[in-house]
Amino acid sequence: MIEEIDSLPDDPVLLKKLLAKQAARLMFLEEQFRLAQQQRFGASSEGHFAQGDLFNEAEVTLDDVEAQEEVSVVTVKKKPQRKPLPKDLPRELIVHDIEDKTCACCGNQLHQMGDERSEKLEFIPAQVKVIEHVRLKYSCRDCEKENITTNVVIAPVPPSPIPKGIATASLLSQIITSKYQYALPLYRQESLFKQYGIELSRQTMANWMMKSSDLFKPLYARLQERLLQQPVIQADETPLKVIKEDKAKSYMWLYCTGSDSPTQGVIPNIVLYDYQVGRAGQCAVDYLDGFTGYLQVDGYVGYEKTSAKLAGCWAHARRKFIEAQTAQPKGKTGKADMALSMIQKLYRIEISLKDKTEQEKYQVRQTKAKPLLAKFEQWLNKANVVPKSALGNAIGYCQNQWHKLIRYLEYGHVNIDNNRAERAIKPFVIGRKNWLFANTANGAKASAILYSMIETAKANGLTPFDYIAHCLEQLSHENVDIEKLLPWHVQLS
Repeated sequence: MIEEIDSLPDDPVLLKKLLAKQAARLMFLEEQFRLAQQQRFGASSEGHFAQGDLFNEAEVTLDDVEAQEEVSVVTVKKKPQRKPLPKDLPRELIVHDIEDKTCACCGNQLHQMGDERSEKLEFIPAQVKVIEHVRLKYSCRDCEKENITTNVVIAPVPPSPIPKGIATASLLSQIITSKYQYALPLYRQESLFKQYGIELSRQTMANWMMKSSDLFKPLYARLQERLLQQPVIQADETPLKVIKEDKAKSYMWLYCTGSDSPTQGVIPNIVLYDYQVGRAGQCAVDYLDGFTGYLQVDGYVGYEKTSAKLAGCWAHARRKFIEAQTAQPKGKTGKADMALSMIQKLYRIEISLKDKTEQEKYQVRQTKAKPLLAKFEQWLNKANVVPKSALGNAIGYCQNQWHKLIRYLEYGHVNIDNNRAERAIKPFVIGRKNWLFANTANGAKASAILYSMIETAKANGLTPFDYIAHCLEQLSHENVDIEKLLPWHVQLS
């Protein structure tokens, strides 16, 4: 301890700089400790309303205060109600009657005055059946008697998704949706089929997945063509381990447009996955093929290589400030809360624009969001913080991405954040936790196509099992009209 004191500089200026450097180092370590605690033990929610509302008191407009007061007065806890069962489900009527229909009081005959009904939901386990195709053969008896050869005529082989295979379109759809929609690996499906006495190996099912993805390639290509015609595309990427690949980490890229909930908007709902061996920006360049519209992404620099107009993501910016808020001493409020309060106001504007047209969104953003963003930019430039702190990192991110973060003001169809893409890629991330890796690059490419079909069907309000089965049935025919298989055109019974 004495040696450390003796090593301190005698110059007061140097001593002050050294102490400031040590204080900054101590603050950084304390922040990292609090962030580690939050990551290990805290909730994963990004909500900040509790602390954020503390700063709203001095800054919200009168309209915001009145709106909050009105909500607090009207809000009433509703009694939960059970949703009615679908009317199109098959129903079995069971009538419960009493045996003695005489009045216990006077002994006269009782008459029916009404009834009470209640519904119970019965589950019928899946049924497996064998469809045996019998092709009748015909020949000519006269030719058999008089000619050397006899012509044999037989009914043609019916189209099948996998020629000479035992799988029907419905069986393939069941396996595909089980794995890619419900994250059930093939080895688990193998054990399920054994319960029905069917020996169906995972190798066979994997081969079927590959052949099914080949059938879907024309439809995937048409969807990609439509995707690149849209004015706005969102993108994201996530790592994927492929065993038989040179690189230790490959990537599954995602490109989507429209909404992740069924809508009849001007922009179709399309979700497409693309497997690549790396994360280089050239992957996006090749896939987007000269796309010059708006591309909404996170701050990854690889997208800078594209020809698109990049739009930033306020959810990522907010996430940085939430980390800074977490890194603050417990129970204290600071600049991170102020930033979150400002961002919260931007999101309130977007909530009010949910069902508005593109032009209406543009006008409201110009009159309400633009002044708030100008005020926020001034605050960022004036904030005096340690650059390497959590708050400094959040402010630096916003300043570096600012020209992208304000781009959503230019066009009504551009969202405030990239959450649409993050939600679209989440099913793949969840599935990856179950099956962990892909065996080959070809298998990863097949998975990308099948994931695309399922997520695009979901985004258009279709039942993936029905859509996959219908498409496989139609794609097994020659000269199929791909346009009729697009999810917003398809006709399912």
